[in-house]
Amino acid sequence: MFKKIFQGLFVLAAVFMINNPANAFYSDMAEDHWAYQSIKFLTDVGVVVGYPDGTYKPDIPVTRAEFASMAIKALGQENADVEQEIHFKDLDPGFWAYNIIQKAVYFDLIPDSKGENYRPFDSVTRAEAINIAVNALTTQQISEQKAQDIISKTYTDYELMPAWFLMAAAKAEVLDLVVTMPGHEGKMEADRPANRAEVAAILYKMMQEAKLNPNAKLAEVMQKRTAEGFIVDNVKVQGSIGIIPAGTILPIKLETVVGSQISSVSDIYTAKAPKNYVTKEKYLLIAEGSDMKGQVKYVQPGKLFKTNGQVIIKNELLVTPNDQAVMVYGVATLDPAKKGKFMTFIRRVFKGDKVLTMPNQEVNIRLLAPIKIDLTNGYIYE
Repeated sequence: MFKKIFQGLFVLAAVFMINNPANAFYSDMAEDHWAYQSIKFLTDVGVVVGYPDGTYKPDIPVTRAEFASMAIKALGQENADVEQEIHFKDLDPGFWAYNIIQKAVYFDLIPDSKGENYRPFDSVTRAEAINIAVNALTTQQISEQKAQDIISKTYTDYELMPAWFLMAAAKAEVLDLVVTMPGHEGKMEADRPANRAEVAAILYKMMQEAKLNPNAKLAEVMQKRTAEGFIVDNVKVQGSIGIIPAGTILPIKLETVVGSQISSVSDIYTAKAPKNYVTKEKYLLIAEGSDMKGQVKYVQPGKLFKTNGQVIIKNELLVTPNDQAVMVYGVATLDPAKKGKFMTFIRRVFKGDKVLTMPNQEVNIRLLAPIKIDLTNGYIYE
């Protein structure tokens, strides 16, 4: 009965991860759509949402107000507390996106036009969307001539681009922020309204680059979380991203009895992170208490005079305290408990040792794949 309960919990967790609305996908988005991965990722993190009928409608345009909202959410600043007076004639504090646009001005994504119109209901153009993405970043200065050289070599319609967009376009090209739809290769189409697929792809690229090189104001608020805990020595930190490489050994605390004489292949186990996993700089990677689940993959019962017991388990699921569920793979070999020199010698000669791990016992798992983590909020990238 005990085993069946845990098997049920594991299956429910897997089903939840696949079918949870936060991870649900859209009826009009096939996996081979050119922007599928970007749209899926931004859906998972709550930057974009679909329509009540279950569609995403990738080909329809996005308004300037909607794009400002998406950009601020993509940068994780929708809850930022800022006091920034804005002066657009066509915006008043009662407008739904007033505070979002206020934040976009504060973080230098868009300029405050001092009495001009913002045009919140107009479609955002590709130039405007790409310019906002560039404004979110710290970029290298380039000359106007260099910018012209970069753009003219790549885009056949570069002469149709508005003059104000030249520098941003060149920087975006250098940073690989420019998105072109299939069939539109070699064209910037700066003044064409950006559709929902293009917007998602641009924002996805912006998010990745902003983790490494945010602009000055964003850098002030995109602080990495710190904590004490188990130090993972070989983590690679890039901006606000931490990568735990494959092969890393992590302790987990079992919540399930597992043993060579009682467990079977495919039995489910549960575990927790016994302490915070942190970098050597004390940046928090995975929080203490994060839930883990997996299966028994191999069992060798201990037989007197024949074999010592052995159990191999494979971790498959991690659920963080903020309810993100991701596939995290690692293996652990559960060998008999360590003994003194005499008993170790006896078991080598006569064999028959057994494995039995009890709840709250720690074992070490070896990661089979890297884990990429946002150090500012704990989000794990799949």
